[in-house]
Amino acid sequence: MASSKPVYVLGVGLSHNGAACLLKDGRIAVAIEKERLTKVKNDGGNDALAIAYCLNAAGIGWDDVALVVQNANFGSFAYGNRWYRGERTIPEGVPVTTISHHLAHACSAFFLSPFDDAAVLTVDGCGNAFEDCMDLDGAILPERPEGELAALYFEKDSYYAASGSAVRTVFKDFSPLGRFQTDYPMHPDTTRHSIGGVYAGASRYALGSLSDLGKLMGLAPYGQPGAFRHRIFDIRDGRVFVDYGWMAEFRDRMRSAADFKARFQYFADIARMVQGEVERALVELARARHALHPSPNLCFAGGVALNAVANTRILNETPFEHMFVPPAADDSGLAIGCAYHGWRTILAGEAVRDEGSPFLGRSYDTDTAQIDRALEAVGDGVTIDRPADLMAAMADTLAQGKTLAWHRGGAEFGPRALGHRSILADPRRADLRDYINAQVKFREDFRPFAPAVLAEDAATYFDLDRDSPYMLFVVPVREEWRSRIGAVVHVDGTARVQTVRREADATFHALLTAFKAHSGIGMLLNTSLNRRGQPIVETPVEAATLFRDTGLHALVVGPYLVRKPQ
Repeated sequence: MASSKPVYVLGVGLSHNGAACLLKDGRIAVAIEKERLTKVKNDGGNDALAIAYCLNAAGIGWDDVALVVQNANFGSFAYGNRWYRGERTIPEGVPVTTISHHLAHACSAFFLSPFDDAAVLTVDGCGNAFEDCMDLDGAILPERPEGELAALYFEKDSYYAASGSAVRTVFKDFSPLGRFQTDYPMHPDTTRHSIGGVYAGASRYALGSLSDLGKLMGLAPYGQPGAFRHRIFDIRDGRVFVDYGWMAEFRDRMRSAADFKARFQYFADIARMVQGEVERALVELARARHALHPSPNLCFAGGVALNAVANTRILNETPFEHMFVPPAADDSGLAIGCAYHGWRTILAGEAVRDEGSPFLGRSYDTDTAQIDRALEAVGDGVTIDRPADLMAAMADTLAQGKTLAWHRGGAEFGPRALGHRSILADPRRADLRDYINAQVKFREDFRPFAPAVLAEDAATYFDLDRDSPYMLFVVPVREEWRSRIGAVVHVDGTARVQTVRREADATFHALLTAFKAHSGIGMLLNTSLNRRGQPIVETPVEAATLFRDTGLHALVVGPYLVRKPQ
């Protein structure tokens, strides 16, 4: 596709966690999740704002876009592209292609991965209906609903063989639509036999919300082993089914925050049971799929792939030797998968190795007007400095036990903050864990925090023999370090680790190195720059407002270090 003019492909996902991604000659130029713009957690549907953000950030117009590739769970745009939960901006004449939900997930994982050949597993709560799937050819299909039923069976897990530009479907499993009115206390809202659906149902039962399914994973280690011993999933011939009989004794869901606290152990015991069963089902599923297309390399996507505890077990307990989970494994990643499918499969564009950076938003570092407005928004009584050695000044502030908000570069794409929209703290200060939960994040006190660590030092502190750049693997903390880094060790002695390599993020690596010079440890507590119920911040002004309105002690925006009084 040799051309003097750049070729732009736009991918959009219009599910919950909506997003847009723009490729320029096969590389991601910019990508954004809709929630970062609307400030509505997990916002989806209409894509006009996200599309406008990407086009504006790239400095192009619709005349420059060669192709749009899209996905939405229901309907697959049977009524055209002019309206989808609001007026859309795609003009007539721009080519538009629609692909299946699970295929979009699979493309987001494989084309971002370091592998030339891999197996790809997609597992989530609900994908497209059977009648809307366009990736059925050649696949093993244990369910073949016909007639009216084709609209009532939805993707629940899919398995692909990927090589070069080809992502070939090997196996697709479908489930009938769940009955929304049935009084099952943990009934999935979508499909009846979905691993992701059960996890969502249990989250709603125990925590009262679907806004952050990672809460259930954080709650599970507080549960008592064996308190509940139900077999949630029946696995037959490599297929996963939900056995609803076990739900009969669970009729007393969480009613309020006070109720949750009063019955904390009950809900923690449920979380432990569900988490353990999800891990068991995923391990057995991965083993069964490996037999259909053996590969040493596994790419894993779909919302269930954000379960970092299960990811570690899949890698340790199945024949797969290497595993890649993209930073946006959930539905926000659909936009990336759509864009890559357009470039690699539809336009037959040349393979361009992705550099692995999750920092895909526009940068505000040189936007002096934005930074000036942020400094005006920080409030009265603060100290604003421009240190000659910013890394040393930040490390010194952190070593004093201060919590520090860091806003720089383009925002992370996906649910994990990885050093561009982060709150940082000294991991040796166990008291800071409770302080950040209560005074900064305003969230439940059982929620753990992740360590960001120099990749070359990771094995010193953790039982870890691989990179974990996106916080998508949970591993044991070495016994001798558990009491020394209490702010980032979960109750079961594990941690969800982020490894930082110099070649991947030289600035964050430099900060960790500077903190190591102060403290002797190349690690920091790292959590997302937001508060409960809100998306991660996008702009410097949003970061400054969060700093002003919470118990954060310090803020770095652009070259400036802002500190509140002692």
